[in-house]
Amino acid sequence: MTEEILLTSAGLKELQDELEELKTTGRKDIAEKIKVALSFGDLSENSEYDEAKSEQGKLESRINEIEAIIQNSKIIDENELSSDTVNRASTVKIKDLELGEVFEYQIVGFTQADPVNGKISDESPVGKAIIGKKVGDIVDVEAPAGIVKFEIVEIAKKKKKK
Repeated sequence: MTEEILLTSAGLKELQDELEELKTTGRKDIAEKIKVALSFGDLSENSEYDEAKSEQGKLESRINEIEAIIQNSKIIDENELSSDTVNRASTVKIKDLELGEVFEYQIVGFTQADPVNGKISDESPVGKAIIGKKVGDIVDVEAPAGIVKFEIVEIAKKKKKK
């Protein structure tokens, strides 16, 4: 049985847009590269052809991956989420108690994780540690440098627009 993949409605839309782009523009671009490479003749020594076919394989693999994610996804209804506890799709401010720094993250499914843009997976060490916690709770997160203590400072349903 395939595991259910949790997505926000925005995450599903991003995947659908990427899928559409790959199926239309991506496939056309690869077909053109293959066509050009074929015009060079002898396929046994045609590195352009080999490269284009490799790109085609990667593209089709990504299309299959996205289709499987969409097929097995469950959309998180962000309106039903409580801001009393940390849930998937919550936006959370946590304070590193040692450094005093405050970080803001949205908790997302692993397919949407993008730590650089403030989206962490519910399966990451920080995500696992804070799911179900309340404002004021202190959590220990095992990191490569040792145990890091965070305090939950704020919980919101949706990430605030910047």
